[in-house]
Amino acid sequence: MSPLVREGEAIFRQNCTACHLPGSTEVKFGPGLKGLFQQDRMASTGGPVTEEAVRRQIQTPAKMMPPFPSFTPEQMDALIAYLKSL
Repeated sequence: MSPLVREGEAIFRQNCTACHLPGSTEVKFGPGLKGLFQQDRMASTGGPVTEEAVRRQIQTPAKMMPPFPSFTPEQMDALIAYLKSL
């Protein structure tokens, strides 16, 4: 696992595991995120799964997810790298 992915995993554990499962597609409170970047559509919006769409969902989410606008660009890059590894 690369250092960037490890950093993203730590960010995910701190901020996302209360609602999302990283190793499953099962719903916890939000959708499971295993294979997110291999899917055609995002569960939350129905839009295509792209880095830009995932970043937007994290910062200004659709539905009931709380926003995370304070992530730095570096933290967001790490989180995206981790999500891509799932």
